[in-house]
Amino acid sequence: MEEVTTPVRSQHTFSVGNLQKYLSVKSRVSNNDTLTVRQYSLGQSNPTFLIETPSNRYVLRKKPSGMLLPRAHRVDREFQVQKALFSAGFPVPEPLLFCSDVEVIGTEFYLMGHVQGRIFRDLHLPGLSPTERTAVYVAAVEVLAKLHSLDLASLQLEGFGKGPQYCKRQVSVWTRQYSAAAHRDIPAMNELSDWLMNNLPENDNEFTLVHGDFRLDNLIFHPTEARVIAVLDWELSTTGNPLVDLAYFLMPQYLPANLSINKTVGSLQGIEGIPAAGDLISIYCRCRGIQPASVPQLNFFLALSVFKMAAIAQGIYARYLQGNASAPNANEFGQNVEPLAEIALQLIKRPLSGPTKDGLFLQTAKGRAVLQQVKDFIRQNVLPAQQEVEEYYSKHAQSPQRWHPPQIIEDLKVKARQAGLWNLFLPAISGLSQVDYAYIAEETGRCLFSPEVFNCNAPDTGNMEILHMFGTEEQKKKWLEPLLRGEIRSCFCMTEPDVASSDAANMECSLRREEDSYVINGKKWWSSGAGYPNCKVAIVMCRSNSDGSSRHNQHSMVIVPMDTPGVKLIRPLTVFGQDDAIHGGHFEVHFENVRVPTSNIILGEGRGFEIAQRRLGPGRLHHCMRSVGVAEFALELLCKRAASRQTFGKKLYQHEVVAHWIAECRLMIEQTRLLTLYAAHALDTLGSRAARKQVAMIKVAAARMVCKVVDYAIQVHGGAGVSGDFPLTQMYAYARTIRIADGPDEVHLSSVAALELKDQLRKMQAKL
Repeated sequence: MEEVTTPVRSQHTFSVGNLQKYLSVKSRVSNNDTLTVRQYSLGQSNPTFLIETPSNRYVLRKKPSGMLLPRAHRVDREFQVQKALFSAGFPVPEPLLFCSDVEVIGTEFYLMGHVQGRIFRDLHLPGLSPTERTAVYVAAVEVLAKLHSLDLASLQLEGFGKGPQYCKRQVSVWTRQYSAAAHRDIPAMNELSDWLMNNLPENDNEFTLVHGDFRLDNLIFHPTEARVIAVLDWELSTTGNPLVDLAYFLMPQYLPANLSINKTVGSLQGIEGIPAAGDLISIYCRCRGIQPASVPQLNFFLALSVFKMAAIAQGIYARYLQGNASAPNANEFGQNVEPLAEIALQLIKRPLSGPTKDGLFLQTAKGRAVLQQVKDFIRQNVLPAQQEVEEYYSKHAQSPQRWHPPQIIEDLKVKARQAGLWNLFLPAISGLSQVDYAYIAEETGRCLFSPEVFNCNAPDTGNMEILHMFGTEEQKKKWLEPLLRGEIRSCFCMTEPDVASSDAANMECSLRREEDSYVINGKKWWSSGAGYPNCKVAIVMCRSNSDGSSRHNQHSMVIVPMDTPGVKLIRPLTVFGQDDAIHGGHFEVHFENVRVPTSNIILGEGRGFEIAQRRLGPGRLHHCMRSVGVAEFALELLCKRAASRQTFGKKLYQHEVVAHWIAECRLMIEQTRLLTLYAAHALDTLGSRAARKQVAMIKVAAARMVCKVVDYAIQVHGGAGVSGDFPLTQMYAYARTIRIADGPDEVHLSSVAALELKDQLRKMQAKL
């Protein structure tokens, strides 16, 4: 993992004095500084050097000297692409200057900033735990997906490569490179080249920016976190088919266990914690927003990757014969060419695993690792704190202090954030899919305050999703970033006391524009979290247009700081007599001539319903999986009680009616979990709009299920079930409330019916 440098090798020496003189004019390096130059020992292409002054460290990369292969070693292109990527915020070392004057050090070169971090030279990742290995590989494939998602026009790299028909060009280029460097005839290389040219992908027109040599050892990771902070070695970058990069990265997954070229390309089979290729492909597809089905069988792309590696090995050996190779072990590469070609010929003849099929119930490797971390954290830290939290809220039940979370919860939040278990609900931040997070939400549902510990509590999660998806850069900086850090809280003001809010179009809270401001007037209630002292902002749904246009284009969402004059907290509402202070309460809030700048509008006037649908999809999913967690806990309490009490000479569970309740609870929980995971999968693969029916179904099913399971548990506990000695009354209050919250069951049933009829009519028309 360390950077290994050596004295500059004789074939790569250059005038340090000339370099220092040049840098003193072009950069901050002074002629009076002591300039030390050492060469990186690894790397087989463009020689790379560590340049040190008393105050700074730089990296210099130059062309090799001597006779070179055509169009190879283009350090000017490396500099160009790094400059574009650095400007776009993609993790690369900062490019500082490019020098085309060969008189300075003998060849063209460029200088970049030095990035301090970890480089994993051994792909097996010895010394890391299985969980850490998983996180490293997931982070690598995520940054690759980010690269392939960049817009070439925004980067001003439209002409950087030829784009379409990249695979055909790659076969031709590497065939030429191999032929130019070959020291003997290798029939397997000729056969492989012919097969590749005759089996090009049918659709080779998609193109993105590609790295060309994307390997784990070309990445610099954060010193302590599994986060890529720099991608290195852009010599082969161009525009082309992104699957070439993906296959090259996955190639070690498919190499035979007895292959021993070197540790950077050795087989990864059987290494605990390194995700399977199918899992990595699924993560890549999710990050790019593409269907796994769009990734074809990888035989061609893997064979091309191995062919490219064989051709590179041949080129390294050729440079060794010429005396200008960059690495001291260049003489070893000639013997690897033929074995690699034979491996590629074997790969094209066997079926290969692609992305995980039927991803309805399967987490990604990262999701599984994070879930286990969450389970461990809750068991070790959250559950032991429950009694102290309960005593705190019992002690301060009639005091204003109840709106201040106890210190133990704040301490747990610090621990969770330090453990990386923070903002897990937001895919763009956590890298988790909706299916991944669904399992995590179920786990947090077993404890009332558990979601808050991980900064995954409603309504903050929904508000952060709104700001992430629709907020301006100014809105994100001012409100999203502190919410993500957990520094402030928020509330969501939608439901109103004076209208039937089951029809959201009834909302009357008004939004009127006056020059550069909006003026808000109206009443809201059930604004959860508004009682927290650090609730600093509300997102308010207002009627902004009453001109008779579409009923779904008359409302807007606007950001309102809670300290704005005219915002009044009227009262905390109670749920079955409890004010739910542990969740910041559910307040009635009045807005009396509240004035905010027009820049506080989200997305634009009349876009409120559009935003609400996007917000409520994932939010309802989170509620439903937490409900599964609540039901699991209630069933656990039910079974303990049924096993510990007896009536009429038998244990409670020996009475048939109680045994049937237990069975029915298990049936309902499993059915709801599967249906909710199906909805999560639909959100991952189809998006919020296409998953409306699935989300509406789980909203009804989960609310009914948890209400029934908790009710059975109360019945088995008898009088104790409705007392404060067990958490069942709180659980029932939650369960009964969600049959109304985020839309009552009846509204969702109407939506399901309408969407089902539409689907059935479509099927009937297709048959005609």
